[in-house]
Amino acid sequence: QVQLVESGGGLVQAGDSLRLSCLASGRTSSMSFMGWFRQDPGKEREFAAAVVWNGGRTYYSDSVKGRFAISRDNAKNTVYLQMNSLKPEDTAVYYCAAKESFLTGWNREYKYWGQGTQVTVSS
Repeated sequence: QVQLVESGGGLVQAGDSLRLSCLASGRTSSMSFMGWFRQDPGKEREFAAAVVWNGGRTYYSDSVKGRFAISRDNAKNTVYLQMNSLKPEDTAVYYCAAKESFLTGWNREYKYWGQGTQVTVSS
């Protein structure tokens, strides 16, 4: 089992930056990918970014590529999402997620989820 706790959300203006953190506990040694997803009310949850836990390779959706950066600190069992040049359409609840299997790729079928943190970008 892996437990995830996000922090760092808030209300910012368009063009601002924000950094989200996700602290993992439990069987973190078994994790393959850690990722960030987001969900706006009335919409499906969508993939934003992922990182290979024990390798560091990163993956991004087209909507955040070039503006967001995912990183991890294995010693602190923490993954970060640095969000720059924020837009109103980035407003959503952001969820940290983790998985153990490499077979299903970096953007789906995550097993463990945090409770989410709200990010609101005003225009």
